Amino acid sequence: MRARPDTARDSKAVETREGFVCLCVIGPPHGVRGAVKAKCFTDDPQALTAYGALQDAGGQEFKITSVKPDKIGARITIKGVNDRSDAQALRGMALYVAREKLPPLDDEDDFYHDDLIGLEVVSDSGVSLGAVTGVYNFGAGDLLEVTKDKKNAFYPFTKAVVPEINIAAGQLVLLPPKEDEARPPEQLAEQMAENQPQNKADEK
Repeated sequence: MRARPDTARDSKAVETREGFVCLCVIGPPHGVRGAVKAKCFTDDPQALTAYGALQDAGGQEFKITSVKPDKIGARITIKGVNDRSDAQALRGMALYVAREKLPPLDDEDDFYHDDLIGLEVVSDSGVSLGAVTGVYNFGAGDLLEVTKDKKNAFYPFTKAVVPEINIAAGQLVLLPPKEDEARPPEQLAEQMAENQPQNKADEK
């Protein structure tokens, strides 16, 4: 079971736009000629150029002119962004494509993140557990953020934990795993820090 495109950005959810899907979030500059790194939420980073100009949250258009692989997703160039200063000004900006331009998902277990945000979460007996408020991936698979009474918990987005999703009904069924598998954000942050690889200086 997969959710795509991802909407995670620096441990925060990307702003959603009705009728649009986020394809990437611009990261730090790369070099001095306007290139930037970008976190991609597509199976293939080259898809960033497949739908014409993309839009930011306010509707301004940005045309990606080249895409190269990068460890965080891609290194891209954008028309009109010609130096490091211009590139830095775009850092953190999400770029969207109109939902109608995207191909239909072939796999019934694939979902766009925008379809999941806001769904009511219920147990197998129908008890309300909250609502989906985010979808994240910290490197070990997709996680659903479920919020109830201003309290957040994260659950693995797997068939075993989420056996049923009914987009039309606005609801999904969640079978909470063992208590230690549902973690609040602060515990996830600690887990992420612990899992960060050591730098070369530490390895010597």
